[in-house]
Amino acid sequence: MSKLLSRIAGFFSNRSFAGVDKTGNRYFSRTEEIDGLMKEKRWVMFKGEQDPTSIPVEWICWLNGQRKKAPTPEEMAELEARREQVKLNVALLKKEEEERRAREGSIPKNKRVGKVGGPDLKSFIQQFECASEGGRPQEASDANAGVRTEETQAEKSEPVPESSEPTGSGTTYRPGTWQPPT
Repeated sequence: MSKLLSRIAGFFSNRSFAGVDKTGNRYFSRTEEIDGLMKEKRWVMFKGEQDPTSIPVEWICWLNGQRKKAPTPEEMAELEARREQVKLNVALLKKEEEERRAREGSIPKNKRVGKVGGPDLKSFIQQFECASEGGRPQEASDANAGVRTEETQAEKSEPVPESSEPTGSGTTYRPGTWQPPT
């Protein structure tokens, strides 16, 4: 029992403050002996709701041990400014690309780049049997109508097996003679 109490007391007294991020989350570390080895434990105390997605990448790296030193406030400010600059550059490039395409006439100016229309579901659904129409599949489109007719005629000419079970007798099987295709 005393070992547990000393461990709990050590948890609160041996921790060292590592830093704070812009959302107010506080980061701590402490060194403890585990199985004869000194290990550093790192953790975060969230401000308000415990939302792991609110932790910046630099602090995640420090918590996972990918960084030896905790990020400084100056470093965090510099990285935040760099991220904002990248966002501005991306927006500027998108606008320039949209204007260039509008000049070339490939897309209207009011249409946004990156938006893609969905699949043509009507032609997809028409390929399947419809119970209300006697069970015949409908044609996908006028362009594919000839190909589809040829396929259905070929299907009608082939005999359809009554069972999907294999029909081999096994008399041609010889162990050890199979070779992979080349």
